[in-house]
Amino acid sequence: MVTVINFYFVDEDFGEFSNFAAYPIELDGQTWPTAEHYFQAQKFAGTDHAEAVRLEPSPMKAAKMGRDRSRPLRPDWDAVKDDIMRTAVEAKFTQHEELRNLLRSTGQATLVEHTKNDAYWGDGGDGTGQNMLGKILMELRDRASS
Repeated sequence: MVTVINFYFVDEDFGEFSNFAAYPIELDGQTWPTAEHYFQAQKFAGTDHAEAVRLEPSPMKAAKMGRDRSRPLRPDWDAVKDDIMRTAVEAKFTQHEELRNLLRSTGQATLVEHTKNDAYWGDGGDGTGQNMLGKILMELRDRASS
């Protein structure tokens, strides 16, 4: 029997797995308030928009800034977004020992970002989504356990 661990809201069980969870990361010589800040800012790497996202106190507002198409989305975004997410998630779980231990504690469970709001990073709410964030977390867990 496969155990499934759903996560989404930061104040619920396994909410630490959310990119909105308040675990700062160090990447590219800077401190990012959350993995979400880093991920969203990379849509505008090398521009003032990236720094504006990094400095935004709220991860929700940082996400909205990243989704704002009036800002100049980098042309290679679709090609690099998965690797950027891997970078952010790996930084978060290697820089915070308690998170690394929590991730390892999930054993072989299937990790699912359970939300109807996202069918790429999450499961689309009904399991039809790609659950890429969950897959990246499981890849990292498997590497950390070997």
